[in-house]
Amino acid sequence: MNAIKILWVDDEIELLKPHLLFLKKKNYDVSTCNNGAEAIESIDEENYDVVFLDENMPGLSGIETLTKIKAKQPNLPIVMITKSEEEYIMEEAIGSKIADYLIKPVNPNQILLSLKKNLDHSRLVSEKTTSTYQQEFRQISLDLAMVSNYEEWVELYKKLVHWEIQLESIADPGMIEILESQKEEANSQFFKFIQKNYQGWFEGEDKPLLSQDLFKQVIAPQVEKEKTLLIVIDNLRYDQLRVLEPIINNYYKKEEEISFYSILPTATQYARNAIFSGLTPLEMSKRHPEYWKNDTDEGGKNLHENDFLEAQLKRLNLNIKHEYFKITSMPKGRDLAANFKSVKDNDLTVIVYNFVDMLSHSRTEMEMIKELASDDKAYRSLTLSWFKNSPLLEMIQKAQEFGLKLIITTDHGTINTKKPTKIVGEKSISSNLRYKTGRSLTYTEKEVYAVKNPEDIQLPSIHMSSSFVFAKEDYFFAYPNNYNHYVKYYKNTYQHGGISLEEMIIPCIIMEPK
Repeated sequence: MNAIKILWVDDEIELLKPHLLFLKKKNYDVSTCNNGAEAIESIDEENYDVVFLDENMPGLSGIETLTKIKAKQPNLPIVMITKSEEEYIMEEAIGSKIADYLIKPVNPNQILLSLKKNLDHSRLVSEKTTSTYQQEFRQISLDLAMVSNYEEWVELYKKLVHWEIQLESIADPGMIEILESQKEEANSQFFKFIQKNYQGWFEGEDKPLLSQDLFKQVIAPQVEKEKTLLIVIDNLRYDQLRVLEPIINNYYKKEEEISFYSILPTATQYARNAIFSGLTPLEMSKRHPEYWKNDTDEGGKNLHENDFLEAQLKRLNLNIKHEYFKITSMPKGRDLAANFKSVKDNDLTVIVYNFVDMLSHSRTEMEMIKELASDDKAYRSLTLSWFKNSPLLEMIQKAQEFGLKLIITTDHGTINTKKPTKIVGEKSISSNLRYKTGRSLTYTEKEVYAVKNPEDIQLPSIHMSSSFVFAKEDYFFAYPNNYNHYVKYYKNTYQHGGISLEEMIIPCIIMEPK
């Protein structure tokens, strides 16, 4: 087990040696800084479990430092220490979601107690969250007007998700509506960015980390260093992972977070096969025609993920012991959790978990699930409820006991579709609601990203004249025949395959056992 890491920030740190020695005797790993700027740099360089922060410091004040740290690591507990008993300072600190508040002089036992508790401060958090978002709204609007590259889009999306999760805990629907409008505007601008730049990512231009790059550039280097558990939760969005993270943090601490872009279509057979093969869909169809299936082919499209993985391991000259598991039901999950000890000697254990994907599909097909996950907030809540009681969490607990490195990622995200757009084509066109491929497609051009030659974006053509179209923002495709019925059936359902921040910007976290 690794020691709890504490960062203590105080401009008179030399006077706190007795406290530091006391904590070190209690097996805490304590680092120190004497100003806010150093603390922020230290947060970037090291993973801490808790920060003790002096309120009254020269340069950046404690409150300013607190705000900057929370912007970088919103889940990091911070204990504010101050000489002042003025109420406004206390409310400002508590409203910024500190874990505790101590008045100098503090004794070592107070510090120890503070490490073991959190305060209930929901009212102040609500007030502070609302006022801070009001201040942040203008900055997000400016960022939206200026964002110009894939890295800036990642940061903007993370900021939107951060505020979405912060605002969901307060009773202010007006603030949530404002954020929703910013998300809609962001997706509108993001679509234009993808439309303009996506093809260039396959032509040697500057590009982000894409699905087919993830294993070679991120996962393989970890596997070469230590035994690793890779969990791919199908259809998991960035915001869903954010709400699962505090549960995982009970057993693991985050070492690194990487964001990458799902390839188009943002659908499992394309994006997840790309991760495991390390190849684009066009390359898969050419190198491994025995494994690859196009949309209109009969049979399962993701039956050869382990075959693709083995081929990639061979290309990378990684001679390792690995096992692959796909969990598509609760009994399968329970069986693997019960027998998890059998994987502890593997260099790499891969688990593909399909719950979130099943949840999004069942939400479309079952009215009860539709009620339980009526919006993004409820969708996150249902995901969290599942995870807390799932065999997957049990596997993570056992992986920690075995000292395994943990990598959690997904293949693509999903979006709540609200706007129908008509499409016409031959009977053989693909069935996905967020993208279509086939011949003689007719559509509303302003509502799609159309690719006449699929090979331009590394996709195979089903026929010589096949093209691809991808729905933008929260649109979904509907046929003119029986149009109203299908619009009613699929409106306000979670779909994937098209172009949105939620579907394309994908999290990958690397964690070490506590």
